[in-house]
Amino acid sequence: METKRKALGIGLEQLFNSENINFDSVEKEIIDSATEKDIKNIPISEIRSNPFQPRIVFDEEKLQELSESIKEHGLFQPIIVKKSIKGYELVAGERRTKAAKLAGYTEIPAIVRDFTDEEMMEVALLENIQREDLNPIEEAEAYSNMIKRTSITQEELAKKVSKSRSYITNVLGLVNLPEEVKRLVSEKKISMAHAKILSKMEDPDYVTALAYRIVNNGMSVRELEVISKGTEIAKKHKITRVVPLNRIYSIYENAMREKIGTRVTISAKKVTIPFDSDEDLARILEIIDIDVDGE
Repeated sequence: METKRKALGIGLEQLFNSENINFDSVEKEIIDSATEKDIKNIPISEIRSNPFQPRIVFDEEKLQELSESIKEHGLFQPIIVKKSIKGYELVAGERRTKAAKLAGYTEIPAIVRDFTDEEMMEVALLENIQREDLNPIEEAEAYSNMIKRTSITQEELAKKVSKSRSYITNVLGLVNLPEEVKRLVSEKKISMAHAKILSKMEDPDYVTALAYRIVNNGMSVRELEVISKGTEIAKKHKITRVVPLNRIYSIYENAMREKIGTRVTISAKKVTIPFDSDEDLARILEIIDIDVDGE
């Protein structure tokens, strides 16, 4: 164990043992303590994602921008990896690695350091939270996994990631949402304020019905709060605890959008297909097999 910790470095060990961890400090300590021999080019094909990486969705546009920057200016900072049984696992720098691959790189400069699973998890979480926001569901799952794997308390976790205890509690509640509602939150179709209220309700069908009412009818946070407390507003909205038509319509809308290539909406016994120009209309008619020339 002594040897293992020396591989990480005394400075880093102190950083990880502190109540509050700053990702920039961790990365700076690793880079500043690295010698020229410590930095070597590693084939990108041998690098795997950090198994504790909380980010599921990467912004393709931002990745492309970073890729263009790498093409023009090169990579200024090495990534950090851990040696594994087969190749390497990323500790920090996943966006840089993906962007470098997009830029045509087959190798990338890297510093190899030894990390425990807990440290791998903390670094992956901190890099994403402190440098580029995770979506609420990714953040919730990351906090939940860290608590399960390390037996850390919510209070201790809040200090490590510089958040309030109440913030951690509210985000962790999102883990209990139905999968379909999690998707809507991840896609930013439902706000964190709405999701927080929904996460405190128990009936998954009812929660999903409310979620689609928020998406399709623009229900306010205040209205949802009142409904969640079981007042007369709930009767007014007439939300039943069955699979709503809105969910079925959403499936139809997605299928038609994939077929036609434009956003389709279904509501009030009406299908709406918008088009940008006469040419776009002709394209849509052709796809749905309507002869525009009448031949």
